Amino acid sequence: MEKVYEFLKACETYYLATDDEGQPRVRPFGTIDIFEGGLYIQTGKKKDVSKQMHKNPKIEICAFNGGDWIRVACKAVEDDRVEARKHMLDSYPDLRHMYDENDGNTEVFKLTEGTATISSFTKAPETIKF
Repeated sequence: MEKVYEFLKACETYYLATDDEGQPRVRPFGTIDIFEGGLYIQTGKKKDVSKQMHKNPKIEICAFNGGDWIRVACKAVEDDRVEARKHMLDSYPDLRHMYDENDGNTEVFKLTEGTATISSFTKAPETIKF
């Protein structure tokens, strides 16, 4: 899981896919955090991506770095604890002008049941389960 974290953190931007009633939706994301041994992402409850993850928690993440790329298939499970939200925002202080752990909008999702595959054109794929 830490290798997945390091890869996504190094990319700075990754692409998160959700399902919107049969229509895939993909958007750039940038938050990734490890909290209490779990991998977390952050968004706002007012956004469509939040509504989509609540309705269907199966998501995929894809990112490219140098000659390698990662695909992560997992479930996004909301962690409604203020400590989890605070940890995320402390890791991304530049988001504090838009979010606060107590604003009723900020939410974090723990990525569970994950399978990540790191691939390249020059070496065999590596699969990581978390």
